[in-house]
Amino acid sequence: MGPSAVSGLLVLLLVSVSYGLDNGLARTPPMGWMAWERFRCDTDCIDDPQNCISEALFRDMADRLSEDGWRELGYEYLIIDDCWMSKQRDEEGRLQPDPSRFPGGIAKLARYVHDRGLKLGIYADMGSHTCMGFPGTPLDKIQIDAQTFASWGVDYLKFDGCHSGPVEQMFGYPMMSAALNATGRPMVYSCSWPAYLGGLPPDVNYSLLGDICHLWRNYDDIQDSWDSLQGIIQWFSNNQDDLQPAAGPGRWNDPDMLIIGNFGLSLDQARSQMALWAVMASPLIMSNDLRNLDPSMRAVLQNKVAIAINQDPRGVQGRRLLQEKSRIDVYWRPLAHSHSALVFLSKRTDMPYLYHTCLSKLNYEAGNYQVYDVFSGSTLTGLNSTSEFTVSINPSGVVLWYVSPEQPSTQTRPDQAHHRDPESTESGSVQDKDSEFRLHRSSIGRLTVL
Repeated sequence: MGPSAVSGLLVLLLVSVSYGLDNGLARTPPMGWMAWERFRCDTDCIDDPQNCISEALFRDMADRLSEDGWRELGYEYLIIDDCWMSKQRDEEGRLQPDPSRFPGGIAKLARYVHDRGLKLGIYADMGSHTCMGFPGTPLDKIQIDAQTFASWGVDYLKFDGCHSGPVEQMFGYPMMSAALNATGRPMVYSCSWPAYLGGLPPDVNYSLLGDICHLWRNYDDIQDSWDSLQGIIQWFSNNQDDLQPAAGPGRWNDPDMLIIGNFGLSLDQARSQMALWAVMASPLIMSNDLRNLDPSMRAVLQNKVAIAINQDPRGVQGRRLLQEKSRIDVYWRPLAHSHSALVFLSKRTDMPYLYHTCLSKLNYEAGNYQVYDVFSGSTLTGLNSTSEFTVSINPSGVVLWYVSPEQPSTQTRPDQAHHRDPESTESGSVQDKDSEFRLHRSSIGRLTVL
């Protein structure tokens, strides 16, 4: 069955079901914590009780989210991934948690999470089995599983697609959307559908997908390495013309979890992921051990300005503007109230690189601007759009700027970006002494930022 035939059948299906996911959820990218990348499918609670997929692990993470300042910053979803289930459904055909690892059941865990001002997410898979071999949710089980999740007090569903085919996915993902809606319990719905179809049109119809799911995985799973992170950034950037228009309030591209604080990223690389996820309007779903998080990594994840950029209510996904021969990439995102964000990303491996440019070369309109360096906490005022400046970018690192026009608010409408975007649609930070933001006049009309 070709892509056009699949799309035609999907249109007929959508006409026949009430999917209606415009339920007011995920108006900004969801934020929270998920087990998978860090804890995988560790079910050995005898030899590894601190790290196995269990009720105790999720209670620990709920405590950390509620007691260590995460919840107040917006990290509100605690999401169970694969391997939580018993190997068999119960006598009434319902999914059930493994009794030895979740002795209190999911409903009790949901109450624990809710009592701490958080929300609970859970995992299911539309095929015969989950990716790790636990019971799946085939088409004839979608209704009962949606009702089960609602009865437990679940607030978020990640619906994977292992062990299913394109036709089953074509029917199953919209059916689950309708089934969740029919429960009457608002739940964020995360689909892995595009990732199983190659992530791009014509195989993926993003206009329809935005009416079915709140967010969706487009590409490969992230691994705990800089190589994996670079590959994801490159794929999303290379395909931004197809992906960027699909995103907006209530519908988000998901490049996968934040791996900051694990084993594979340096501090500079951690800042790179946080900056790119902020500018790409990506869900900020951490997968790490919040009980043993390095303070420098915590500072990156809890940076209030980076979070504010990510959570900007306008909801426009950023774009890569430039790929320089020097292996510096420049990204830009329009924000509410004429503000914007710039990321200068170094893909170099040798030494800090001095990158020279001016705002006018990045399509900013004539005028003066104020720049806030998100990771150093320093501010530059009076930067004219034609004044050349220099930023020093560490190898595999970033400089993330929050840019504001220095003009009276009465002269600029809040919905007007101060960047000449040919395709436009519609706080505080932890200071880092290792990346000091210094300015000096090196010549008339030229600023150096080191």
